[in-house]
Amino acid sequence: MTGFKNLRNALLIAACGLAAPAAAQSAHDFVYLAPTQVPFKSPLGAGPEQAVLFGDPSRPGVYVLRVRFPPGFHSNPHFHSQDRHATVIKGVWWNGTGDKLDFKQARPVEAGSYVLHPAGGVHWDGAGDEEVVVQIIGVGPVETTAVGGPSDPASDHWPKPKQAE
Repeated sequence: MTGFKNLRNALLIAACGLAAPAAAQSAHDFVYLAPTQVPFKSPLGAGPEQAVLFGDPSRPGVYVLRVRFPPGFHSNPHFHSQDRHATVIKGVWWNGTGDKLDFKQARPVEAGSYVLHPAGGVHWDGAGDEEVVVQIIGVGPVETTAVGGPSDPASDHWPKPKQAE
């Protein structure tokens, strides 16, 4: 079971960094996608899904992607080789920094908010008790590097966040 969790965590981190583009790639092509047309895919068929809307994160140039976190799913600590600019499209995205998951330190980021994940900045993020959709813009090529060992804590599900008193 631990081997599966480690493999799953590696694939989830990889899914946040690389995927095949799904939309027109020319700067002269107009692209229109309704929310229901965004081609989300998950490497394991469950958990966080990603859709590349423009460009290719593994090649030079601008890329745009969306990540959808089902309720309770999160990434483990990792960093990216390039800056990434994120806008929360739907839900509340929970973010934390550092190489240890500490859910008590997670910061809620509401829909419409912007977050910069600077190159080399170790972070982790995910969904609380509702689905979250985040749009990420960056310049490739970008690599995503996991930090630390196996998932911490043992459960890979984000605890239900406490509501502000």
